Parts: sequence; C-alpha cells; structure tokens
Amino acid sequence: MPLLKSWVASANTSDHPFPLNNLPYGVFSTEGAEPRCGVAIGDMILDMAAAEEAGLIALVEVPLFDVPYWNDLMEEGPAVWAALRERLTNLLAEGSAEQDKVETLLVPMDAAELHLPLVVSEYTDFYAGRHHATNVGTMFRGAENALPPNWLHIPIGYNGRASSIVVDGTPVRRPWGQLKSPQHDMPAFMPCRRFDLELEMGAIVGVASEGPITVQEADDNIFGYVLLNDWSARDIQAWEYQPLGPFQAKATATTISPWIVTKAALEPFRCETPAREFELLDHLRDCGPMLYDIDLEVTLAPDGKTASTITRTNLKEMYYSAAQQLAHHSTSGCPMNVGDLLGSGTISGAERSERGSLLELSWGGKEPVTLDTGEVRTFLEDGDTLTLEGHAQGDGYRIGFGQCAGEVLPALEDPYAR
Repeated sequence: MPLLKSWVASANTSDHPFPLNNLPYGVFSTEGAEPRCGVAIGDMILDMAAAEEAGLIALVEVPLFDVPYWNDLMEEGPAVWAALRERLTNLLAEGSAEQDKVETLLVPMDAAELHLPLVVSEYTDFYAGRHHATNVGTMFRGAENALPPNWLHIPIGYNGRASSIVVDGTPVRRPWGQLKSPQHDMPAFMPCRRFDLELEMGAIVGVASEGPITVQEADDNIFGYVLLNDWSARDIQAWEYQPLGPFQAKATATTISPWIVTKAALEPFRCETPAREFELLDHLRDCGPMLYDIDLEVTLAPDGKTASTITRTNLKEMYYSAAQQLAHHSTSGCPMNVGDLLGSGTISGAERSERGSLLELSWGGKEPVTLDTGEVRTFLEDGDTLTLEGHAQGDGYRIGFGQCAGEVLPALEDPYAR
C-alpha cells in the first residue's frame, strides 16, 4: 500500500510518523480545556470531541469522544472501529469535500499536552522473546539450562499493576526495596542500584471475553498497540523473585507511548512468527502471520547531554504474538476486559546491539556500555532519560507510535522518615 495523501501537508512526508495511513488515537488537552480524544494527522491533532459535536462524526446514538479515554469506542466493537477509520480517512484525504469544516477542528501538536490514551483495566506482562529469555537464563543458570522446560510451549507471564502505568514524559523515581546486602547474607532496605529498562510493546484488548478464546478470536479482539518500557529493579528482583516471580521489582512504573496505533493501520506489516522447536498445542498454534515488522530503537541521554542509541531491534524477533499471549491468558476461563494491557516481554535480537535491556547489553554489569559521550553504563543512573521509538516502514510512508520516554529521578531521601 502506498502513501495515502492528505490535505494536511505535514502528513505527506515519507518519514513522518502520522500519515493518513496511520491515524493513531490519543488523549490531549490545551490550555484552559479538559482532556479529550484526538487523532494524530501529521503535525496536527483532530479534536474528536469537537468533530462529534459538529456532527462530522456520528457512529452511534451516544457521544464517544467527549471523555479522556478511548475505552468507549473500544466497547462498540470492531464494526464501529472500522467505520470510524473509514470516516476519518474520508474527512482527511486529499480532495475531501469537508476540508473547510474539519480544518477549524485541528490543534497543533506542539500546543497540546498528551495524556494516557485509555483507562487501563488490568495489566499483564509476558516473557515472550526467546533471545531475551535465553540471555537472562544463560547469565543465571548457564547456557545448557537457559530456557525452563515450559518456555517453548507456553507464553510465560505475570500479573502486574495497572496503577503503575504512566504516559510518555512522566519522570520515574528510583525505587527503594529490600535486596541482598553486598556485605553479608542478610537483606537490606536501600535504593535500587541496578535500575533497568525493558523494550516492549503493549497490546490493548478492545473486546471483552468470558472464557477460553482461540488465537484468531484473540487477534480479532485486539484494538491496537503502544510502545512500552517495563522499568525493572534488577537487584530487588533477584532477591524477591523466588518462588513466585517478579513483584516489587516491576511495580515502580511502566511507561507507554501516548498514541494507540490501531491493528488496522498495522495490517500491511504482518509477518510470521519464528520457526518452532516444538509444535505448539492446538489452542496456541499460529493461524496466519501473527507478528508485525516494526523497527524499534532505544536511546539513552545522560543528564542534559546528547542521546546515544543503545539498541536497535524489531518486533518480529518475538517468539509468541500478542494474540497467542491473549489466547493463553484466557485458557483458565480468566475474563478479559476492554482496556486490558498486555506487555510483550523484552524484545531482543540475536546480536548484542539488538538487546532490549541493559541487563543484557552489559551482561549483568560485567561488560559496560560506552555512550557517545564517552560515559559508560551498566545500569541506569539518576538523570538518565530513556526514549523508546518505533515505526513500521511502508512504501513512501511510515507508521509511527510517537515517543515513550522517561527520566530517572533520584530515590527519596528516606521514604519512612517521619
């Protein structure tokens, strides 16, 4: 599919993340006004609440866009999702008969503040990248026992905290926690010393389900995708994770990008999952191309200094797709809600330059990463800003997600000082 031309000129450049082919959904506010739904087109945002009030968008009998989240649209289901995308494309396409009416409803991107684009119902994070799992397993168990016996048969995950989800640009404070003391075997309560990122993508559930669903049904139920940084306190995690897995090490914050890129926008970029070492059981088998060809990049900027690219990889490196993760999540009868967020797990490739966490890039702190400034990092330092970006490359256009960034703030002086 080639670039679709829009009368919004900035949407027609080959390297802009928000062409007419994309139309991602976000929530924005302007000075003196409440947050409301918006659609990115080039360097502008279409005010969806205003468009609905003006009668330009009328999909159902009740308003959908005068609220600061996209959950109401999700509730309406895939037929309404498709109708909205078609209507927006017609309104914003080059030669639209309604250009004059729509132009007055555009807000410059640089005049808007972006907010979380949805109310996150529940949050589950997975461990579904084989290169990442192999790297971490090798560090802690040796190459011969890198993957646990179940890993090649089911997508491993854990239930996280929806309350920890924050939007791009939100600072993240270094956490305190209980970790093993470097001096002796007794634990100590202190600030995290091995704070890390995890490069992930998040899938947003748009259709609720009450019982087991197939992989195809799961794929149909996904509304869209965001970039996701699963901030991780590695030293806290090392002390707490046996026997039930991550807990406080993953509860500090999870940052997502502000624009939901719909599944429809990503359809041209579908690709196959990797070859299977063991055939998956029937309820998890691929039913077509389940992954997407999305280039991903992470930069690290020390306090006030030039950013360095520390990794480049691609979503197609994942072993399990979001649809397989969602289908597996449902097998016990677990109800899935509109607005549930599923983290993909860390996305790493086969090469060192493709690793999606500092734990892997520095090999547990033994091989420091040298930045363009000449500074080195094993784990994150106070003042570091991490920025995740990603896009799918089309024929003369790209589908982007916007940034997913956060600055590391120093730990509190003493969280229990009274």
